[in-house]
Amino acid sequence: MDVVGSTRLAQWIGGRQRLQVIVLLASVLALDGADKATVGAIAAPLKSALHIGNIQIGLLVTASTAVGAVTTLPLGALVDRAHRVRLLTVAMLLWSAAMVASGFAESYTMLLVTRLLLGGVVAAAAPAISSLTGDFFPAFERGRIWGYLLAGELVGSALGLAMSGTIAGWLSWRAAFWLMGALGFVLAVLFGRCLAEPERGGMARLTPDESVAGAHDGVSIIEAVDQAGHIQPSPAARRQPDPGRLSFGPALRYILSIRTNVILILASALGYFFFTGLRSFGVVLMSGKFGFEQSAASLITVGLGMGSIIGTLIAGRLADRLIANGYLSARILVPAVAFLLCAAFLIPGVLATSLWITGPVFFISAASLGATNPALDAARLDIMHSQVWGRGESVRTALRYVFEAIAPLAFGYLSTLLGDASGSPAARHTAQQGVGGLVWTFVAMSGALVMAGVILFFARRSYPRDVANALAAERASESDRRAPGEAGVASAGTSPRP
Repeated sequence: MDVVGSTRLAQWIGGRQRLQVIVLLASVLALDGADKATVGAIAAPLKSALHIGNIQIGLLVTASTAVGAVTTLPLGALVDRAHRVRLLTVAMLLWSAAMVASGFAESYTMLLVTRLLLGGVVAAAAPAISSLTGDFFPAFERGRIWGYLLAGELVGSALGLAMSGTIAGWLSWRAAFWLMGALGFVLAVLFGRCLAEPERGGMARLTPDESVAGAHDGVSIIEAVDQAGHIQPSPAARRQPDPGRLSFGPALRYILSIRTNVILILASALGYFFFTGLRSFGVVLMSGKFGFEQSAASLITVGLGMGSIIGTLIAGRLADRLIANGYLSARILVPAVAFLLCAAFLIPGVLATSLWITGPVFFISAASLGATNPALDAARLDIMHSQVWGRGESVRTALRYVFEAIAPLAFGYLSTLLGDASGSPAARHTAQQGVGGLVWTFVAMSGALVMAGVILFFARRSYPRDVANALAAERASESDRRAPGEAGVASAGTSPRP
């Protein structure tokens, strides 16, 4: 069954088969994004119907992400050994059932229980998508590919905000949950029928069609490091046992022993911490600050958030191109600068009292926030042995979910605490709409973005060395898997995952 109909888009991506894989993988991330955005989009009618406040709204998001943080580690281990396409298909079917059940909740407690169930289901998505991406696409274009995939997550968040907020305004908040559940069921069927499980280790990669101009002109960070004689792996990397054969505990120690990986995990978690708070309370902020109705506030917030999609699509391609031109740490520096730019534009946008100022500034800030992730996700695959991609991503996702679980409660609590904290004109203006605390909360929480940008600069030197270490580990594993008589056949300059 073919789910892709645009020939021109297929040519731009590099082939019809590649486009179908990208659309399906991006749709899974879109489903996760839509789920998390739905609660924020329907926060106002939920508060009215269930007689709850910002802290209870935050807890709905916190509940699912907290469960996800606990379950993603064992699911990551399962991803490295199980049929990933079947695993994701089952997860999406369960997700759809839980969303439908959310729409039938008669009390806040019942709704909270369904959110707990959702958390355990979506935890499989990130490790499986990361592992599948590494096996489907070559290293030289992974920044660009991650840009496409993460754009899908952002589109899902945008659709979740727009559709759920609009439907909640027209019909009810229950209908918003039912719609998301129906869409999830359709996607699960398409995913299971249209995507074949690739061979592990990158043996089934989908390279661009020869007809695409410049399709094979890229140079991966792995090839660049391999050709740079001054970047040598550490002796320990050559002696490292095959990570694919490690049990969970030793594999976890291997993953956390990679200095660059620890920095990338922390920076990514800080970014998602802020994004989750924005996703949970962005519509409430726009509605209260400028007096929009629920549906109008949702659509305006989505429109401003489209900047993040543009930033996502540009940043991954930019990092890939910079690597090809000799800037080996581009996948570190591009997101570091993007984090700092996001904070720099966010603060004046939040404090402004005119939509004509807030709108353009928020758009640029959103573009910068979207630009942080594609290169980071590609970099994590670069520095990790291919047989632990699932477990490596599960470690990152676990910390991300912890930060995402904390964010809504932290934003909600701080907004209550800061409601009367300032007597400035901006605070007095927004306090009249009941969002003065949220304004200063967003200003304070922008510190997480600054922190993420700063710590990334500490990885710019360790990143090429960790790529060399991963490459040495891959070659050692390949040598161990070969027959004794063939162990020395492979050329020392040949990478098993270029």
